[in-house]
Amino acid sequence: MAKINEITREKWILDSFPEWGTWLNEEIEEEIVEPNSFAMWWLGCVGIWIKSSENTNICIDLWCGNGKRTKKTKNMVAGHQMANMAGVRKLQPNLRASPFVIDPFAIKKVDAILSTHYHNDHIDINVAAAVLQNIKEPIPFIGPKYSVEKWIEWGVPAERCIIVKPGDSIKIKDVEIIAVDSFDRTCLVTTPPDDLRNTVPDMDVKAVNYIIKTSGGNIYHSGDSHYSIYFAKHGKDYDIDVAFASYGENPVGIADKMTSVDVLRMAEALRCKVIIPIHYDVWTNFMADTREIEVLYQMKKDRLQYKFKPFIWEVGGKYVYPRDKDLIQYHHPRGFEDCFEHEQNIPFRAML
Repeated sequence: MAKINEITREKWILDSFPEWGTWLNEEIEEEIVEPNSFAMWWLGCVGIWIKSSENTNICIDLWCGNGKRTKKTKNMVAGHQMANMAGVRKLQPNLRASPFVIDPFAIKKVDAILSTHYHNDHIDINVAAAVLQNIKEPIPFIGPKYSVEKWIEWGVPAERCIIVKPGDSIKIKDVEIIAVDSFDRTCLVTTPPDDLRNTVPDMDVKAVNYIIKTSGGNIYHSGDSHYSIYFAKHGKDYDIDVAFASYGENPVGIADKMTSVDVLRMAEALRCKVIIPIHYDVWTNFMADTREIEVLYQMKKDRLQYKFKPFIWEVGGKYVYPRDKDLIQYHHPRGFEDCFEHEQNIPFRAML
């Protein structure tokens, strides 16, 4: 048993962080995915881990950083996308609300690291360092031009990086990764260039969405995309089983996340079978109520003859497709399956 005089701030941090330790790392490693299926885990924000039945592991937008941690700085960094978008200067109160559920330095097997775009909560120096230090195989880092430039600036070897733009396709073992158009208009107002006025920004160098094709079905990762009618084009061009929508409650003067209406419209346009909202978990000033999506879905599903279902997940949770395709809400495993399989240690049975 530890003694008070042995406890330091550093010991407390090391003993308590990441909050889930290596629990999820071990769960992902141990998972055996059945044929004609795929498994996924929500890592927080829009971080997703995908595992195929052939044991291919794809990690998208894993981010292990923080939001604001002090009030000492009063204004935003010049050129911040929110400052550019709304002409604000006051520091936004975006503190991280969700726990760290995975330890990047405990990742033992991954076949590709993907980034949808170069915003700080979608690409991570800690993940890059952990992969380079701990994974022997020269697995690729895949993303749009600006993401690749950030990786290289951090020290990821250029030969390990693959720049993708819409229409590009990469095969990682049994999994095919297809880059498609992003609709992240916040990315368009992110510098560089420093002065965006009277410029024509190029989305394709800044952000992409991904379609991940597995033997068990196809996943659509929309990064931080806003709603676009061009989702309907993607829905016609690709067979999409599960899609992720970047959902949130936008503060006044800001349009950064899809609304509940947008999420349902996106699912309908993509012709997907399941729509999963993400990103609403992480920022204290953008947190949204997922019941909004469920209520609107119930209001509209019969009249509009929706062919999809929403799924409300929890950070750190597992989702297996197609096994879980009819679920509406997730609950973490509750345990105690072995109750009364062993003798109890109680004074008398009436206590029960």
